[in-house]
Amino acid sequence: MIDDEFGVVVVGAGGSGLRAALGCAQAGLKTACITKVFPTRSHTVAAQGGISASLGNMGEDDWRWHMYDTVKGSDWLGDQDAIEYLCRNAPAAVYELEHWGVPFSRTPDGKIYQRAFGGMTKNYGEAPIQRTCAAADRTGHAMLHTMYGQSLAHDTEFFIEYFALDLIMDEGVCRGVTAWKLDDGTLHRFQAQLVILATGGYGRAYFSATSAHTCTGDGGGMALRAGLPLQDMEFVQFHPTGIYGAGCLITEGARGEGGYLTNSEGERFMERYAPSVKDLAPRDMVSRAMTIEIREGRGVGPKKDHIFLHLDHLDPKILAQRLPGISESAKIFAGVDVTKQPIPVLPTVHYNMGGIPTNFFSEVVTREGDNPDKVVPGLMAVGEAACVSVHGANRLGSNSLIDLVVFGRSAALRAADTVKAGATQPELKDSMTDGHLSRFDRLRNANGSTPTAALRLEMQQAMQEDAAVFRTSEALESGVKRLQAVHAKRPDLKVTDRGMIWNTDLVETLEFENLVVQAIVTVEGAHNRTESRGAHAHEDYPDRNDKEWMKHTLAWLDDATGKVAIDYRPVHDYTMTNDIAPIPPKARVY
Repeated sequence: MIDDEFGVVVVGAGGSGLRAALGCAQAGLKTACITKVFPTRSHTVAAQGGISASLGNMGEDDWRWHMYDTVKGSDWLGDQDAIEYLCRNAPAAVYELEHWGVPFSRTPDGKIYQRAFGGMTKNYGEAPIQRTCAAADRTGHAMLHTMYGQSLAHDTEFFIEYFALDLIMDEGVCRGVTAWKLDDGTLHRFQAQLVILATGGYGRAYFSATSAHTCTGDGGGMALRAGLPLQDMEFVQFHPTGIYGAGCLITEGARGEGGYLTNSEGERFMERYAPSVKDLAPRDMVSRAMTIEIREGRGVGPKKDHIFLHLDHLDPKILAQRLPGISESAKIFAGVDVTKQPIPVLPTVHYNMGGIPTNFFSEVVTREGDNPDKVVPGLMAVGEAACVSVHGANRLGSNSLIDLVVFGRSAALRAADTVKAGATQPELKDSMTDGHLSRFDRLRNANGSTPTAALRLEMQQAMQEDAAVFRTSEALESGVKRLQAVHAKRPDLKVTDRGMIWNTDLVETLEFENLVVQAIVTVEGAHNRTESRGAHAHEDYPDRNDKEWMKHTLAWLDDATGKVAIDYRPVHDYTMTNDIAPIPPKARVY
């Protein structure tokens, strides 16, 4: 083991990790950023449509309207204090990105261009509004490159192509993280006063996802193994427009620029499901509407198993200017010229609303006795890995990029207040990391009969079939049994490469270990929640039940047995300030 010591260690170099690392470095803290891929290959690079903020560049806007939309979009499961923090700080966060050099698209008078996105409205739901700031359809790409450059300028120390293994815990306090350096096979202990997990989502638990193959939720796996709970894991977002057969994302910005969906009869069917906002309804509603159209025989194609997205009525110059990446992806993955033909699309797993529970300071919290907000010392989480619960049961499009930078900044501000630069840290004992090494060695030398890829596929198919857009008690019960069976087969895994340098077989096995535990708590949480809310559409319980289920699910997993323990945290139905009244639950009509 090679020991390194820092004030702050950030795990992950996507949008939230870079923003947190940059902020900590700016505060004068010795900051390390550990990442298993080169920072500009982190999955934020794939975010297309834009970043939400009430700048008001395309018409009047107000952060209170943004907050109302976010609470409503969350189906009232979002924590309203955290949502207020997000929406109040969003404009300043976008201007900060602009000043750092993000090349936003511009209006004719030079302001940041904003497009319409689903669920974003003016005057508390009156009509759609243009709130999503965009850099063509490559917004995440522009943000990631800009923040990486800024992080280097502020002397953040990067450890690139290191695989984080486990959290170093000492009687409930996080002291650091262990990692494996892929290019030379060395093992490291990164000691820190504060660890910030920014490891992204776990979309690859499903067979078809817009996520990159690196999106394996490593932070969530580490948290579960450290005895911490994950929150609201049953809420998995399906993006309405993944390219049919490939799963590649077509941004919601395509509909924001005027694109629309049709069924086999050529009907713009969203007018029936959401008469006021139509194709710009929230993602969970559009995904369900598309699924219903296909179920009822109005899908398109020879098998009537997908839907058409039309951009062919738009000016080709506008498509080339505002949606160049989409035009290219449609050509490559669907063989479609978007100026002349519709794109075949299907709802595809896209985002995890659940994750490591945090407060709006980005500190990880757990339930301890009667305290549902017990802070875990030395540990934070940001981005899709976290569940500060601004997204609740369903995330609005373009709210994820603003989540990354607002709470990445929040984590850095809190770190500046709590971390003492140069302070002496307690000596790490071997007993704190012996278990990490034994798990690593056991997997490296696994000599069973089941290849990792085969067991991973079994997990992905179970999730795709039993925890889909629509769910039933029967399907979820099946999913619980199938995932427990997958978990029980882990001792029979076979890893063929015993090496320590660039052992991709072992990397995939470690990633599978992180995926399967999160898949289990996802399906167990879904089976446990007997209502429909946001992205959790339970056909046996079709109504939202605020009396019984206005609460966050907390799920702990015993890694040895695969057994899940469930408890709850209350939803924060109160705000930070008196600038806006708490928004009471009501019908979710668009």
